[in-house]
Amino acid sequence: MCCQVVSQLRAPADSFNKPLSFIPKSSWEVGDIFRIFGEEYRQSHKLPLLHLKVMHAIEVCRTAWLGGHIEECNHCGYRRNAYNSCRNRHCPKCQQLRKAQWVEDRQAELLPVHYFHVVFTLPHELNPLILQNKRVLLNIFFRAVSETLLEFGRNNLGGKLGFTTILHTWDQTLLDHFHLHCLIAGGAVSFDEKRWINTARNFLFPVKALSKVFRGKFLDFLKSAYKNEQLTFCGTILSLQSKREFQKLLDQLYAKEWVVYAKESFCEPEAALEYLSQYTHRVAISNQRIKNVEGGEVAFSYQDRRDGDSRKMMTLPAEEFIRRFLLHVLPEGFMRIRHFGFLANRCKKKCLHRCRQLLGMSPPLPRPGGASLLGKAKTPQERMLELTGKDITQCPCCKKGRLIRVGKITPAFAKYHKQRPKKYWDSS
Repeated sequence: MCCQVVSQLRAPADSFNKPLSFIPKSSWEVGDIFRIFGEEYRQSHKLPLLHLKVMHAIEVCRTAWLGGHIEECNHCGYRRNAYNSCRNRHCPKCQQLRKAQWVEDRQAELLPVHYFHVVFTLPHELNPLILQNKRVLLNIFFRAVSETLLEFGRNNLGGKLGFTTILHTWDQTLLDHFHLHCLIAGGAVSFDEKRWINTARNFLFPVKALSKVFRGKFLDFLKSAYKNEQLTFCGTILSLQSKREFQKLLDQLYAKEWVVYAKESFCEPEAALEYLSQYTHRVAISNQRIKNVEGGEVAFSYQDRRDGDSRKMMTLPAEEFIRRFLLHVLPEGFMRIRHFGFLANRCKKKCLHRCRQLLGMSPPLPRPGGASLLGKAKTPQERMLELTGKDITQCPCCKKGRLIRVGKITPAFAKYHKQRPKKYWDSS
């Protein structure tokens, strides 16, 4: 019944502000694909409530369904409607400002040391199990990686590492590919907090040793989850309910060499952060990669890692495109960016303060609540100017005046819901 309620909550076609027949070929978006093919996909597939919510949010993003405000030029009188964003973390249009704020906050925490970028990848044999148990197995993933790195920092350096991890669940063709990007400071603070221990400039830890320890920890946690009945099995993995079949999977995974990849170190911490920011607030695909939607098919660009990162085109049926996109919807409240060691939230203020002192830096830390030390918090207009080079407050008509808010647009969903009979809200 929950799915039926969400289905009825969906916006009628006339609530969208972009006429589909007039979309330029170079301006296709994920939202357009959902608006054109989403209803048919929902009718032919049984989707969980979370997937329905994500599709609906992307469909109505920046449309009259969410309401907004009216802007008027104070010079020529030009008017336009500005619609609200859905702010869903899976929406390709709603992440740029969050990313800019995140980067600015992390810049205030950088240390004057080189940084390492290490990627931990799960074997594809685990993909079907993960897709049915995302919250449990992805939490195990974070735990196995963090404990592995902290253990190597303790044993090899004699101190506590500090690192940030970002979960990626996709490859360039939108298929499921679970891996963690880790940005690791090139050093550790001693456990007595009296000295800073530098790593070698071009070497952190041996990746083969990292791989073996990571594999052991992950599979140990996986066995515990199975023993404690925390996993669900249905469909193609129903056979894994039996201890015999589950043990076969474990044996196969133990025999496989797991991939841990260490990229070259960054001498400039700002360069490391800029590189990492490409992975922080992006899910599956950006709108810029969608090149055309025609004949029930979606064409998008991708980088072929096996062919020297050459740029290629892929065309998928719209149904398959939507299916692949929804593979990467994360559980509600799940944190895909996490900090560990001396960057862990519970001890960051104290530990970073001490690290800065040991490295001869000024000790103040970022103020709580996301405020940055780099200056007064920037407005959305200022951030958009930095990101795009365009002043969104400038009148697009006369190029002289400023757009001022002169009115409010009532969300279409408020009017739509008000007209529904009371029994509409009965979800029993």
